[in-house]
Amino acid sequence: MLSLTVVIPVRNEAEHIAEVLDRLLEQHYDSGKFEIIVADGLSADQTPQIVAGYVQKYPNVRYFENPKLLASAARNIGIRNAAGEVILIIDGHCIIDSKQMLARVSETLEKSGADCLGRPQPLEMTDAAPLQWAVASARRSRLGHHPDSFIYSDQARFAPASSVAVAYRKSVFETVGLFDETFDACEDVEMNTRIDAAGLKCYFEPAIAVRYVPRKTLKGLAYQMFRYGRGRVRLFRKHRHTFSWSGFAPGLFVFGVMSGLPLCFVHWIFLWTYFGVCGLYFAAIIAESLRLTIQQKRADILFRLPFVFLAVHFGYGWGILREWRFALSPR
Repeated sequence: MLSLTVVIPVRNEAEHIAEVLDRLLEQHYDSGKFEIIVADGLSADQTPQIVAGYVQKYPNVRYFENPKLLASAARNIGIRNAAGEVILIIDGHCIIDSKQMLARVSETLEKSGADCLGRPQPLEMTDAAPLQWAVASARRSRLGHHPDSFIYSDQARFAPASSVAVAYRKSVFETVGLFDETFDACEDVEMNTRIDAAGLKCYFEPAIAVRYVPRKTLKGLAYQMFRYGRGRVRLFRKHRHTFSWSGFAPGLFVFGVMSGLPLCFVHWIFLWTYFGVCGLYFAAIIAESLRLTIQQKRADILFRLPFVFLAVHFGYGWGILREWRFALSPR
């Protein structure tokens, strides 16, 4: 049985942090063999007070302030203060279903001999609102998520760390360094890209899956995707080999929508081309919305799904365009 340190980066997670801590403390794992480190980005809600109650009650729960606010900095605080042989990153707003999750982390690392582990991260909630169901459904589809990602897979196997790794032997950080604190999104992908480049092994294990709470509003979803888009460009800026047309397609599409409209007034060919492409795009998201509605057997998501796809594509694409002006400059 390996000793584990669970690192939870949080900021204003009063609504969810108690449930996350309860699920971790209920794990079927020797309490003397794991600790929980909460790194809090100066929350303005009741998060510090809630965590303080757990610190007083449980000797294996520890609290640190994160004055830099960034999730990358919070992860590094956890790593620097970790006593465990293995570092497991858990967000402050996820749902942990299995009481064997920590045991599976230890067992899988020992059996596989891997340097790190990846897990599925489905977006599901039993009592989710219709919009949250629409977000979860859209993000699981190929039209709403990067096609090269494994996070919705259910097959155990060795896989690239880049899109999935969340649990690391402490030796990994001695080899590749800590999380890059110039990233305010995509910091996990950047770290995992370095792990792949170093030739370290990652094993993808569905048994350690956690569920994530989908965004409750289209504005929140669009902002989340905006940050992801900016992070993707920063990743390319640091690791040029990470470029892919599929990863940057939303940025190209949004650029086309913005720059193509003035050309409609230049010549009728541009007009027909522009509206033809837009028509194909809307036909694609409507068709996918219908397919997902039938698949989920939930009529209440049908008219929400097209707006969810728009928030995903335009939020991510705008994030790419906003950050792109820095992409070719020296660091």
